[in-house]
Amino acid sequence: MDCEAVAARVLELMVENTELRLQLAEAQEQCIEMAVDAGALQAEIDALRDEVASLRAGRTDPR
Repeated sequence: MDCEAVAARVLELMVENTELRLQLAEAQEQCIEMAVDAGALQAEIDALRDEVASLRAGRTDPR
């Protein structure tokens, strides 16, 4: 491989590395969004469980 070919290959690898880093950043952002959504859903599930428990115990006010 001559110097130009090596330089071209290095440039290709740099571009690929940059693209992969962007994909990783996007995946990390999606993970954060999913974690936030999961937390909100868990809070809603907990509230519903409390309400069901209250109703089963014969109370009218679930709080």
